[in-house]
Amino acid sequence: MPLTVIITRDVEDRYRGFLGSAMLELAPGVYAQPRMSAGVRGRIWTVVEEWHGRLRRGSIVMCWAEAGAAGGLGLATLGEPPKDVVAHDGILLVRRALPSRGVIVGEG
Repeated sequence: MPLTVIITRDVEDRYRGFLGSAMLELAPGVYAQPRMSAGVRGRIWTVVEEWHGRLRRGSIVMCWAEAGAAGGLGLATLGEPPKDVVAHDGILLVRRALPSRGVIVGEG
């Protein structure tokens, strides 16, 4: 039963009440439970996913220790802004787009 962490951003208050009933709210929108079974984690994510599908607001990230996953971290996300998480050499990395730069055209 690994540690599970859920982070919410710009979501309705219903998430706070629901997640706070099963997890400790460490900071606004940050929830942790040191010993959550995969079954409980799956049921919580099913509820959160259903609500997000209807309400379409904010973003939610859930992570947990998972030995078989890249970097040993299971990860699930909903909402914006989406992060492109890629596995590279056994670790997880977040790929971000480079800011666009103006093209400088030389004289002559």
